[in-house]
Amino acid sequence: MKNIFVILVMALALLLSISCTDPLTLNDSADDGPIRTPAEMTSSELQLSSSSNDFGFNLYREVKAGSQSDENLFISPLSVSMALGMTLNGAKGETKDEMRQTLELAGMTQEQINQSYKSFIRLLTRLDLDVSLSIANSIWSREGLPVVDDFVSVNRDYFDALVKSLDFNLETAPDSINQWVSENTNGKIDKLIEGAIDPSTIMFLINAIHFKANWTIPFNPDSTIATVFNVNDAETVECDMMRKHDYFNTKYTNLFYALDLPYGDSSFGMYIILPHEEVGIDAVVASMTNESWNEWTSNLGIVRIELNLPKFKMECTYGLNDVLESLGMPLAFTAGADFSGIVPGGGVWISEVKHKTFVEVNEEGTEAAAVTQVTMTTSLPPDFIADRPFMFVIYERSSKTILFIGEVKEPVFE
Repeated sequence: MKNIFVILVMALALLLSISCTDPLTLNDSADDGPIRTPAEMTSSELQLSSSSNDFGFNLYREVKAGSQSDENLFISPLSVSMALGMTLNGAKGETKDEMRQTLELAGMTQEQINQSYKSFIRLLTRLDLDVSLSIANSIWSREGLPVVDDFVSVNRDYFDALVKSLDFNLETAPDSINQWVSENTNGKIDKLIEGAIDPSTIMFLINAIHFKANWTIPFNPDSTIATVFNVNDAETVECDMMRKHDYFNTKYTNLFYALDLPYGDSSFGMYIILPHEEVGIDAVVASMTNESWNEWTSNLGIVRIELNLPKFKMECTYGLNDVLESLGMPLAFTAGADFSGIVPGGGVWISEVKHKTFVEVNEEGTEAAAVTQVTMTTSLPPDFIADRPFMFVIYERSSKTILFIGEVKEPVFE
């Protein structure tokens, strides 16, 4: 029965991956064009949706494989994809190829990727005014770092990214970034960067998602009862179980029994997957692809049943370096990475991909937040100490004309 709890978490993560994509907010400007429906999505937008889902399932499997068997899980594939999507705009050569393959975007041009994110996101965030949905992106660079202009402009245009130069040596620098994170997750994630910023860190690329929605038909708090949750065959824990007797869209397969619980005006929903006891969660996760997901969420049957759903709240933190390397982008984490589209000449790589999430499910609805931080670093040159024989050249810098050249084998100053 513990499987119920984990699958609920997974279902909400998948909800975010397919429905909460937005570098904009609900307050789009009037020149963004007419509001469209999902039925009017372009072929590039549909391809991006499919790619995002497949990346999300792959990411979830890898995170699950590296977690304890009794550990709750909650991730936002969308948040990870968005942060890496911004980073992708500065990748070159093999580094870029690996990242595109990992993100399941290999069949699209960079322009298609960026434009599809922008339009796809705008489409989804306009679907339901009863759902509070926001996605924010930001890029924080070390003061004095020469950042490529195209990298900045592309991420501003397509990801609506805030771009700021900041003195990372200041004691208050982490607080400035953490404040932005807190503001864009409604205070649910308030501390992303802990301690002083490493001297080798030159940039943070951050995505923040916040989702809050009421159930279309809320649970009656008076119907919530204290009961037990079966963690496994030998262990139970107490929980508050919400209950509601109503008509629901359901799906019954050889793997699971599923129920779709709508939010707001029903544009968004939580798809709850309860594996059969003889099957278990692992078999369901192993079979998840965009194709199977489409089949699972199609042709649902309406039945009147009693739904019992536990209230829950959790916060999770993940380091995704090993996960992303396993998914196919190891080069990005090495000194051989080519991010010359971010910093002229390159010489930088990803040192950390950090992911934090929050979710609360209660009688009213659901609130969820996620933040993904991509940290770019460089190797610091050693201190320049001329304590051994050295050469020196005096030259005219414009024409490179050498005026003097010499060497010092023993410094004398008399």
